[in-house]
Amino acid sequence: MLTALLFLLSAGAIYLACEYFVNGVEWFGQKLNLGATATGTILAAFGTALPESAVTFVAVILGKTPEQKDIGVGAALGGPLVLATIAYAVVGVALWMNRRRLQRADAMVRVEHRRLARDQSWFLAIFVVKCGLGLIAFAFKPWLGVLFLAAYGLYVWRELKSSDTAPEEEEIEPLKFQPKAADPSVWWVVAQTTLALVVIAFASHTFVKQIEAIGIALNLSPHLVALVLSPVATELPETMNALIWVRQGKERLALANISGAMMIQATIPSSLALFATPWLFDAPLMVAGVLTGIAVIYLWWMFRRGRVDARWLVPVGALYSVFAAYVAWHFYGS
Repeated sequence: MLTALLFLLSAGAIYLACEYFVNGVEWFGQKLNLGATATGTILAAFGTALPESAVTFVAVILGKTPEQKDIGVGAALGGPLVLATIAYAVVGVALWMNRRRLQRADAMVRVEHRRLARDQSWFLAIFVVKCGLGLIAFAFKPWLGVLFLAAYGLYVWRELKSSDTAPEEEEIEPLKFQPKAADPSVWWVVAQTTLALVVIAFASHTFVKQIEAIGIALNLSPHLVALVLSPVATELPETMNALIWVRQGKERLALANISGAMMIQATIPSSLALFATPWLFDAPLMVAGVLTGIAVIYLWWMFRRGRVDARWLVPVGALYSVFAAYVAWHFYGS
């Protein structure tokens, strides 16, 4: 009962904190004169990616057993799969269900399609290299982690150079900590964003622990929990952010947040894992890599066409079900 209560309370806390975080980070982006997309890809993504990056850091750097280090490698590969499948599907469902409330005649996704397609191609190039390294062993592999950090730095530089402005329907709501201020103080903006981020990190940690406890109670394989359930839990903040922004009609920010988080997951946790582990994939990790690649290619193809219906985002979520089924078969049926 306590586990179930903590599970529900932590999930609710994450959603509530994300409401404050997305509001604060929009104002923070404006204070820094960032465009809407850069706010999502850099500020929001970096903030919400901290919890899962911390999971990888603790597992691969501080972990003392091979099993603990495996959890870190699984997190580094499982995160992008969740984002490329479940998170995009959630955006599609939310946009379709809220189209009437948003007073839209259709369910088309209103974003900079070419920019998102370019993000997908960047991610895919890095991800292919990342997965390729997981198939071979050589002495200087750990040093290649530096290249992943450099790749993320280049991505941030490119995003900061590309400016865009949010359309009128994406006007920022009043800061929740200063609801009557037309132009809130930067200190209140930073305080709200930071406090919300702390709550998200703490609640996410609690949520992941409850997922693990539920797995033990149901006699689930630790590998199944680590590879399938934990990544979903750690990517919950990004998914919640996307859901909140879509309900406000700001799918540009929602998809930018997911895209930016995918770039972080493809670089920073991977570099940490390369520094501290052999970075060699077993069969489930290979399958995760292949399914992530399929999802990203599908997304790239859609956004490159320049016209995306929200319903077209939903099928990509089924790929995560395929991965869950494979992992269950691998550890229980084989």
